Amino acid sequence: MADQNTIARPYAKAVFEVANEARKLDDWAAALAAAAAVSGDETVRAYLRRPELDAAERARFVAHMCEGVPGGKFLTSPAGENLLKLLSENDRLAVLPQISAAFDALKIEAESRVKAKLITASKIDAAQAAKIAKALEHKLGRKVDLELEVDPTLLGGAIVRAEDMMIDGSVRSRLERLAATIVG
Repeated sequence: MADQNTIARPYAKAVFEVANEARKLDDWAAALAAAAAVSGDETVRAYLRRPELDAAERARFVAHMCEGVPGGKFLTSPAGENLLKLLSENDRLAVLPQISAAFDALKIEAESRVKAKLITASKIDAAQAAKIAKALEHKLGRKVDLELEVDPTLLGGAIVRAEDMMIDGSVRSRLERLAATIVG
């Protein structure tokens, strides 16, 4: 069986092209996130596996379930219904989480943004986070969407991850390097 990410990419790319042309990237991102949340629910997946349901019923069910989720109402539009119907006919509703993730990656790239994660030993305030985000924007030449995470095992300092870059300024890593130098 093909990898779900491999299956998801062409769907995400097609939706992205339609959304970008219609200037509805945010609407589609929210709709796909809603569909991913709904289709990722085990109760929903169990219902969708019922053999007596045809493709149209499966698509309508997902659209109906998404109506109550933020952004999900967009899936009741003709374009949203067509996507769900296509996915259902091709037995691809289960890959909605991967489609949503691939779409988000395309959206971020098109908007010249990058996701970065800042991992600190303790919670930092908004001013510190903004200063770090601004420094990363300068270094990377793109708008940075900064996600914050606390990991008390770092002891102090921080780790920054963005795409294939990692900056490790944690006290833990410094101590590990010192120990390796002393032992080695």
